[in-house]
Amino acid sequence: MADSTSVQNAAAQGNGAHRRVTGATVRDAAFEVMRRHGLTTIFGNPGSTEIAFLTDLPSDIRFVLGLHEGSVVGMATGYALARGEPAFVNLHTAAGLGNAVNAIANARDCRAPLVILVGQQDRRQIAFEPFLTGRALERLAGEYPVWRHVPNRSQDVPGSIARAYHEAKAAKGPALLVVPMGDWLEPADELAAGAPAKVVRPHSVETSQVAELADLLAGAQSPALVVGAPDEQDWDAVIALAERLRCPVWQEPFTRRVGFPQDHPLFAGHLAWQRRLMHDALAPYDVVLTVGTNAFRAYLFDEPVALVESETRVAVLTADQAEAHRSPCDLAVVAPVAAACRALVEQLPERAGNPPEPVRRPARLAPPAAGEPLRPGHVLDALSERLPDDALLVEECPSSQPELYQRVPVRIPFGYLSTANGCLGFGVAGSIGLRMGLPDRPVVAVLGDGSTMYAIQALWSAARYDVGVLLIVFANGRYAVMDALAGRHGGAGAWPGFESVDIGGLARSLGCPSVRVETHDDLLRVLDEALPGLAERRAPLLVECVVGE
Repeated sequence: MADSTSVQNAAAQGNGAHRRVTGATVRDAAFEVMRRHGLTTIFGNPGSTEIAFLTDLPSDIRFVLGLHEGSVVGMATGYALARGEPAFVNLHTAAGLGNAVNAIANARDCRAPLVILVGQQDRRQIAFEPFLTGRALERLAGEYPVWRHVPNRSQDVPGSIARAYHEAKAAKGPALLVVPMGDWLEPADELAAGAPAKVVRPHSVETSQVAELADLLAGAQSPALVVGAPDEQDWDAVIALAERLRCPVWQEPFTRRVGFPQDHPLFAGHLAWQRRLMHDALAPYDVVLTVGTNAFRAYLFDEPVALVESETRVAVLTADQAEAHRSPCDLAVVAPVAAACRALVEQLPERAGNPPEPVRRPARLAPPAAGEPLRPGHVLDALSERLPDDALLVEECPSSQPELYQRVPVRIPFGYLSTANGCLGFGVAGSIGLRMGLPDRPVVAVLGDGSTMYAIQALWSAARYDVGVLLIVFANGRYAVMDALAGRHGGAGAWPGFESVDIGGLARSLGCPSVRVETHDDLLRVLDEALPGLAERRAPLLVECVVGE
């Protein structure tokens, strides 16, 4: 253990970059913690408050540059979801954290575990609020971090990184740690605050713990499931529960990931977000169980109507206690979803069931006639016919989302991801991070041109780091979903179109190859070229599809 006499000031540099120390430093100890927990990739956009941390990184620590902090957090979110492990993010004091709050909010709702390290001014002068001081940085992202902390002293930084890792993994969300810039070159302290080297979390459920829920389901005449975003490992157990009940399975509105195979005979379709339509869809059932979500996920308060009939009994099964606590229901069970479903199957009797009518999917569109534009449905039809079986589909095309649900059924676990709460930008950045975390799996993003602009800078990172993601952009030069909402409201929106924006040109300027598609023949040719070898592709490709009504 080094003591304070080992620290020598070699130069009067305000950022501390030239301070020399002998023995282990806080930075050295921090890297050891990061290695122990697999945090050896840093997603960041550098700032002066992190220069002592980021200069001359060890050879086994990789830095992935993003050109905007929203893209940085979006890529890290995809990377964390792909690997099922926390990803490490570096942000620059108030400026960087402020730019990233939108993406941090989405990471929380996507259940993406992140360790977010935020730089801060030096402790020795922070009381004077010099340039780049962040005021109450730990509170800037509001309630979206699952944990937030400012270490009491420099030597507590390494242990705080370990704590952030455990908090992020346990709560499945972003844990935020503020580190003053002078801390890194302080001598380490073996007696400083620490954290477990490893945490084991058993995931088992006794049948007695779900007995009340089993009784509720067993007594139902016409039950239904509403699935949300259970984890990938929950997929088979949810199917087993549905098949034991032989009941309809609905996917919740605005799903962030698919929880049930959409070609299964028990799949009933996607619930509509409109309150009346949701009410009418759920009205035939006397018991509705939501799995991996709350009861119920709504959107605009378009009509003052209850989401279920007064006689319908509602139950919730989720591993997220917050989802359970905000659900008006008869019974909530907070437990690992897969284990709880298996325990339910053991108790539930065989039943004739109340299977749904087969989902009616739209017919394939005929190619556009001469002079007619491509429509989003043409692109979705062509994609659905060619999408590799193991592809991961990322969606951020708000105006075409309902049609995508209808035309592109998701058949595999972790086969679909979307923004969890409407925070745009994840589609571009998240798909890049996903492919980085799954380098041998095809990743296809379907995006709106308006959505793409929220994280267009991430295309530079995709090109720089050889990320072979396919990005399909519906280019209609406007915010079509907002235009539709304004029309439903009875008027016209105050916003103009942006037809002059050249998405493909912007992509190329950032080093990302792009092609422009305006005809049906070109569409089929481009997809036939891009999709078969997508798993082996090591360069991004943006396909700008010019679409009309």
